[in-house]
Amino acid sequence: MTRADWRAAERAHQDRVDELTAGHRYRSARGQAHPVEDFLFSYYPQRPGRLRRWHSGARVTLLDAPERSGLPWHETFPVHGTIAVRVDIAAFERARGSRLAAVRQLLARTAAAPARFGCFDWHEWAMVFRSSERRHPELPLRLGAAGTDEVVRSAQIRCTHFDAVRFFTPAARPRNTVNPAAALADRQEQRGCLHATMDLYRWAYEFAPLVGSELIVACFVLAGEVRSLDMRASPYDLSSLGYPPGGGGDRCGAGRIRRRATGVQRARRRAAPGSAAGTGGSVRRVTGREPTGGSPAARLLDGRPPPERARRRPHRRLLRGDRRRHGARITGRNHRCRSGYGSTPPAPTPPRSSGRPRPTR
Repeated sequence: MTRADWRAAERAHQDRVDELTAGHRYRSARGQAHPVEDFLFSYYPQRPGRLRRWHSGARVTLLDAPERSGLPWHETFPVHGTIAVRVDIAAFERARGSRLAAVRQLLARTAAAPARFGCFDWHEWAMVFRSSERRHPELPLRLGAAGTDEVVRSAQIRCTHFDAVRFFTPAARPRNTVNPAAALADRQEQRGCLHATMDLYRWAYEFAPLVGSELIVACFVLAGEVRSLDMRASPYDLSSLGYPPGGGGDRCGAGRIRRRATGVQRARRRAAPGSAAGTGGSVRRVTGREPTGGSPAARLLDGRPPPERARRRPHRRLLRGDRRRHGARITGRNHRCRSGYGSTPPAPTPPRSSGRPRPTR
């Protein structure tokens, strides 16, 4: 990349991050917190300043970049009388190769595992089961304490994410049908898990500058969408903050949560390294730009319903003689007669006889 190109990319990235983190920085300066929009900065140790730093990513050479020559994991070399900079992949692999291989194995096995969308966010309900202490005491419970406990008693909890189960209350932990462990994460994680999808942001920024900032921001935006879906299905009432409830004891809401989780999983695949969205492609909602197409994953992430499938025009083929003999038409695969749908057509009328014998040869 020439100096003009990479400087423009750096400024665009900084403007984008400033826009995404403006609310968090405003609340943080005043000692305020938002249960949805500030979660990524409290759960993950990535501050807005570090997210604002631009990285070109591996196998990209920046021409005329002397100010970037002192950055960690970068190497410099002369090109046409100027200083060129790129990520030193070999040095990065020597220092963090084991960690890189472990995370790669975790992500590969998670992507290969069958996706399960029947969680319906019961883990958030299990975190307040039979407990007077809550992570968000300022938010009311949708069903109250007694109603929340009754929902958890009637639910089948199957949480495969270790970091979510460790926040379960002692009374709710035995109700989980799975016993996840940190050492078994690569064999227990599955790609339908919302928390596993959020962790894509963790793995992306952890391996910067090997991973470019465009993909890191895409994972950040996707994690924010997942957090919004996660809290909408939780037992907390966030309607005052502009988040309508869904799922968690509501059959219709559970269906909506399942469909949106399916859309998140599709967007997760498209936001993976080497895909179209990861390099500024089709799922523009993941990369922060407004979607222009009608992709089902993009529509679900944007909160829009999937487009209705156009109905097929019924096949109207009139068989010769049927209307004359039966007074009916055959439409598609079913007989639709004048006497009603599915009725038996009348017997054919025999031809009239003139009373004179037909001549024979």
